Amino acid sequence: MLTAYIRAALHSAHYETIEDDGTFFGSIPSIPGVWSNAKTLEACREELESVLEGWLLLSIADHSEIPEINGRRVEIRQVA
Repeated sequence: MLTAYIRAALHSAHYETIEDDGTFFGSIPSIPGVWSNAKTLEACREELESVLEGWLLLSIADHSEIPEINGRRVEIRQVA
């Protein structure tokens, strides 16, 4: 479930080159605040995945809403 969600989120990511310094900026538009910046596109992608994982763990711990992405959802259920 988490792997499928992370893959869907990363497939929706947008990347651009910052002209001032030549670094790469990546973000996931449906999740504000989840972004990365690195010297190479590959490093930017890896950092974005790490940031997304941290954001997911925090959202799960806080019981925060996690947006659906391309039909993928993360559902938190309490176990008795």
